[in-house]
Amino acid sequence: MTPEHRARRTDEQAPPEGFADGGGTVVPEESLGERLLGSLLDRAHLVPPRLVGPLVAQELVRVGASDISIHLQDLDQMTLQPLSGRGLVGEPESIAGSSVGQAFATDSPVERDVIGGIRLHLPMLDGSDRVGVLSFTLPAVGEHDRRLAQRVAGLVADLVVTKNEYTDTFERVRATQELTLAAQLQRQSLPPLAMTTPDVSLAGMLEPAYSVGGDSFDYALNEHVLHLLVLDAMGHGLEAATMATVALAAYRHGRRQDLSLVDLYAAMDDAVATTFPGRFATAHLGELDTMTGRLSWVNAGHPPALWVREGAVIGELTGPVSRPLGLGSGQPPVQAQQLEQGDRLLFFTDGVVEERLGGGEQFGEKRLRELLEETTTAGLQPAESVRRLSHALMDARRGLTSDDASLLLVEWQSPPKDDELAPSP
Repeated sequence: MTPEHRARRTDEQAPPEGFADGGGTVVPEESLGERLLGSLLDRAHLVPPRLVGPLVAQELVRVGASDISIHLQDLDQMTLQPLSGRGLVGEPESIAGSSVGQAFATDSPVERDVIGGIRLHLPMLDGSDRVGVLSFTLPAVGEHDRRLAQRVAGLVADLVVTKNEYTDTFERVRATQELTLAAQLQRQSLPPLAMTTPDVSLAGMLEPAYSVGGDSFDYALNEHVLHLLVLDAMGHGLEAATMATVALAAYRHGRRQDLSLVDLYAAMDDAVATTFPGRFATAHLGELDTMTGRLSWVNAGHPPALWVREGAVIGELTGPVSRPLGLGSGQPPVQAQQLEQGDRLLFFTDGVVEERLGGGEQFGEKRLRELLEETTTAGLQPAESVRRLSHALMDARRGLTSDDASLLLVEWQSPPKDDELAPSP
């Protein structure tokens, strides 16, 4: 804000310090917020996907921002890739070691002093799924500016996610390598990679990101029940990906009919056996009651999940193991366990622990446990924990793999207090 603007400010009209209207006159917070957010909302529903970035840049420039960039995460979550277009700047940024990456990794705004003012890096979150980072520079920053900036970042995230349903624009930005056909089939059936509510948080990741074949996961939060699936289809490539897609479709079909875990197992087993005779898929099917913390599950030939409490692995989800999907017989045993507030569970496929490293030794469960405890003790959110776990695995493999490796981390945070919406800040 210029000295002239500061001189005109009155106690009755305390404006934000950084944003200004297009004519150079500082305006009250509500007027500015309505103008900026309203303009974006009014125009965004009809703007084509290729112009989402330029529209955001244009509206931010009108209220005093400069050097605007929009970065989207790449598919393996190693770098952040910039959108291009009129009014946008930016280069690819590493998630590790950059201010843009810090905002992404921590899901928190980052501010840096730069020539000409303060540069804001704002995580773009669609609900709680990480979309990318919105960055721009303001002459000065006050609390009004920070609140408005975060709301703009949230709106931009919603625009990207909504438009992404009918365009390849953003996927082309995110993909730094060519996906295999199997990986393309798997990724188009995945839910958002992260979800956070006051009751429960989770995050998942598939490796290798650009060539994954038979691994997959799914979840749904219905009322106070979190439904979970981790899946590993036999084999590699397109056939494994196709089997996983069929099994996942059978799971969703049955889940939406409110089938029990026993009946879900039977439906998926029948779908795999009928469509791929002689072949199979291992799986974990689970249900977490977010009111009570009671977890129930069926293990269909899968490695047992690791159980973390207060930063330490306290055990595994052990118990009778059913035959894999496609080879099942009879009724599967359903296991149950009571969680405590803050407990975490890591579901994973065998490719995580059985992959052999350069010296011939397996990555191993011991190493996985140590890394899980490190990320939990560091206070990282599930999404960042899973990202670091996955990259530690790939680093140990030196980027090479003979099998898919998938992770799904779930944290039960607290029982819901009621069904009322939290008040606005």
